[in-house]
Amino acid sequence: MGLLHFLKTRSGFKVDNRRTTSAATLTLRQSLWPLCLVTLLFFLWGFAYGLLDTLNKHFQTTLGITRTRSSGLQAAYFGAYPLASLGYANYLLRHYGYKSVFILGLVLYGIGALCMWPAGLNRSFGGFCAATFVIGSGLGSLETAANPYLAVCGPPRYAEIRINLAQAFNGIGTCVAPTLASYVFFTNTGDDVDALKSVQWVYLAIGIFVFVLASVFVISEIPEVTDEDMAFQVAATHVDEQEKPLWKQYKLFHATLAQFTYTGAQVAVAGYFINYVTETWPGTTNATGSKYLAGAQGAFTAGRFIGTFFMRFVKARWVFLVYLSCTVAFLATSTTQGYQAGVAMLYLTLFFESVCFPTIVALGIRGLGRHYKRGSGFIVAGVSGGAMVPPVLAHVADLRNDTGFAMIVPTMFMVVAWTYAIAVNFVPVYRDTVDKVGESEIGLREEDDSSKGKDIEVGVKDQSEEVEHVR
Repeated sequence: MGLLHFLKTRSGFKVDNRRTTSAATLTLRQSLWPLCLVTLLFFLWGFAYGLLDTLNKHFQTTLGITRTRSSGLQAAYFGAYPLASLGYANYLLRHYGYKSVFILGLVLYGIGALCMWPAGLNRSFGGFCAATFVIGSGLGSLETAANPYLAVCGPPRYAEIRINLAQAFNGIGTCVAPTLASYVFFTNTGDDVDALKSVQWVYLAIGIFVFVLASVFVISEIPEVTDEDMAFQVAATHVDEQEKPLWKQYKLFHATLAQFTYTGAQVAVAGYFINYVTETWPGTTNATGSKYLAGAQGAFTAGRFIGTFFMRFVKARWVFLVYLSCTVAFLATSTTQGYQAGVAMLYLTLFFESVCFPTIVALGIRGLGRHYKRGSGFIVAGVSGGAMVPPVLAHVADLRNDTGFAMIVPTMFMVVAWTYAIAVNFVPVYRDTVDKVGESEIGLREEDDSSKGKDIEVGVKDQSEEVEHVR
């Protein structure tokens, strides 16, 4: 009976977006547990992404494929994102809430990780791409829910800080993965079949862990934020953006374009980082290049923590502008450098890339109100740029046999993303919306005594039921 009662009191899988709940006014303390759970997800897909960048170069040698063909890994991984963020995951998010999407994403991630085992046994690059596509579908589902959830669960004033801090753990995952690869996969075995066997065992462990984590989400309370909650937040800041139909939200589509071009460029740089190092610094091995990549991802992680710290004192839009401007400058410089100087330029590039992705998400959904779930789906779909830009870089590198020169491709895409940073700081219609929502007092004060301890829980079997909120 105790177990049955426990399960019945857990939040369910149906959301009424016409209802207003107290989830939109959660304080920092009240939002701590769900945010910690969601932050753990960021580490998981940072780890998956970090493995992807490392495997890209090693598959070129182990499986005897070209740079262009190896970009199929990125195409499979990021190509799955729009299918999730604009398709099934977004539908579930709007009709069944965040919790259902978190669980779906983890299950897909686990299935994809287990599929890596037969792909490794058969040394099938197509099999690896198929398994990567399933993993990308799971992670795309998780990002569809996790990024906007971090932005809206808690006081709006700290949205950029929350999402950047959580994304910093994504950076830790991307740093751990290439380190594991360089010291475990490819140190004693080199680029051979035995290395692929090590990869299989890692993905098996990932799959088991992810399924366990999905079970934790099933039994955990995840406060649901409805469309009406977001309409209330925006109305309280006197921003009328939500009155426009979705297709007239041009600032949202500018943010989506920025996300597409930025993510494409970021993935291209990281995916061909090892190629860049081994070609521009003669005598460098793949294993050593993997270690340099781990160091660069460490710089990326440090950049996120430092950027998050500055956002406590400086408006996030200004930090975003400075970071993205430096990214463009150092990436452009890397095309003409080699040896230690070239690697240093890419280290600085990754450092300043760090806050851009999560800040575009947080700024892009500002003021959308009841449109925010659909709108966030568009911004997350921009991640599909990671499937488009790496093949272009790879093709240029194959044509010129020069990955250093090919870095001009992500540089051009970064310049396009930079236009959004300029707009959100200097164009009044962009800047005013961002600042009004960011200056909101919602969630900064505890509720009055009459409302303390209660919450209208959306997502339970009886949606009108008032449940004692566990504090």
